[in-house]
Amino acid sequence: MLHLSQRNCKLLIVCLTLCLAALCFVNRKASASASGPSPSFTNAPGENNCTACHSSFEVNSGTGNITITGVPARYTPNQEYPITVTVTDTHQVIYGFELTALDEAGRNGGTLIRVNTNPQRTQIVQGFVDPNFRTYIEHTSDGVIPQQFNFNTWQLTWKAPATRIGRVTLYGAGNAANSDGSTLGDYIYTTSSSTTSTGLPPSNFDGDAKTDLAVWRPSNGTWYISRSSTGAFSADGFGQSGDKLVPGDFDGDGRNDLAVFRPSSGYWYILNSSNGAFRADLFGTNGDLPAIGDFDGDFKTDLAVFRPTDGTWYIKQSTNGSLRVVPFGANGDQPVTGDYDGDGKSEVAVYRPSNGGWYMLLSTNGSFSGTQFGAVGDKAVQGDYDGDLKTDIAVYRPSSGTWYLLRSQQGFTAIGFGISTDKPAPGDFDGDGKYDVTVFRNGNWYILLSTTGQLRADFFGAAGDIPVPSAYVPE
Repeated sequence: MLHLSQRNCKLLIVCLTLCLAALCFVNRKASASASGPSPSFTNAPGENNCTACHSSFEVNSGTGNITITGVPARYTPNQEYPITVTVTDTHQVIYGFELTALDEAGRNGGTLIRVNTNPQRTQIVQGFVDPNFRTYIEHTSDGVIPQQFNFNTWQLTWKAPATRIGRVTLYGAGNAANSDGSTLGDYIYTTSSSTTSTGLPPSNFDGDAKTDLAVWRPSNGTWYISRSSTGAFSADGFGQSGDKLVPGDFDGDGRNDLAVFRPSSGYWYILNSSNGAFRADLFGTNGDLPAIGDFDGDFKTDLAVFRPTDGTWYIKQSTNGSLRVVPFGANGDQPVTGDYDGDGKSEVAVYRPSNGGWYMLLSTNGSFSGTQFGAVGDKAVQGDYDGDLKTDIAVYRPSSGTWYLLRSQQGFTAIGFGISTDKPAPGDFDGDGKYDVTVFRNGNWYILLSTTGQLRADFFGAAGDIPVPSAYVPE
């Protein structure tokens, strides 16, 4: 067994003045079975990491790393997932870690469960990061000794939230220590891994997994947004008449960014929600159709256009900035991006108004899929209407005000909802992971909530406004 005055002082709680001042390890008595770092040092938002105490090197400056494996791309509510945390550094001797799981508001995202071992290598602790209490899982004194040289691993279970709350991020910090009895010469590593219950709902500007009421006014280029989490209202001038709305999560923070595509120049103008930074990217030419989606599965919206003149897709993947060129489609087709196979990546897909054909390249295996669904005059309104994390084929027929849905889990249904002059604007307004049938009528919103089947009516906007969720409905 290690003694506190020897190896364990590198990773366990100590009362040294240096660590007290740095708030890295504070006021927790060490013991052979339960000692570990103080909570709130995973480098999550609002937190520090233990370089304040183990200050010889900058965070992530060594040759090692910390990894979190087993995190699903998409989680199912209440599902349990086995997670492995590994801290590696070939020059060090003992290792420790701390991990937390948080939603976009900094609250606990699901439940962390320790795996029983003998001796017990992990423990659950609580911490407070204003304004939320947070739960952490971390090493014990028995958990710092590696079972093999050069790295250490810990097993735990993450239980997904009981309901779909949008993105959850697991934040982890690891300490690779040299066991010399001081806080010097140790390397601190941090990492994070995200999962989500669904793709980001359209028009979700506050990260709460619900579609927000929002309109864009072409006459003055202003976005008017009512955030569902707080009811807060905002009005932001961004864009000009003739622009195409392309709201998406371009910075990967779990919220839609204000964004427009200017067909006349091929420029994308984006206002990042994470830091307010402005972006201007030239990607496309006059006549291209924007086709936003997450084609590489990194939780960031990629710049993409469909060129109807030659049926070619041009995609700039956010993972590495590489250009992907895909010949797929024909003149007159409309891009209808979505995750039709449920693998967390958007498919290259088109809707052919002339014959009601849907054609797509599945990202799972690159295979082709084609379905006849719709008639001349129908509008494509693809979305996940049954909550199975797959985009469903769907059309709205203005002539009769009827929605026709081909749901991947629940099959076909037809819903009369709307009139010929309405603008379809489907989204997940109740946050249940299912798209709600929705129309916008001169400032009036009519929403058929999938949770209860009840009608919700809201007044937000004016005649001539463009409902932001309709940005995903091809014209």
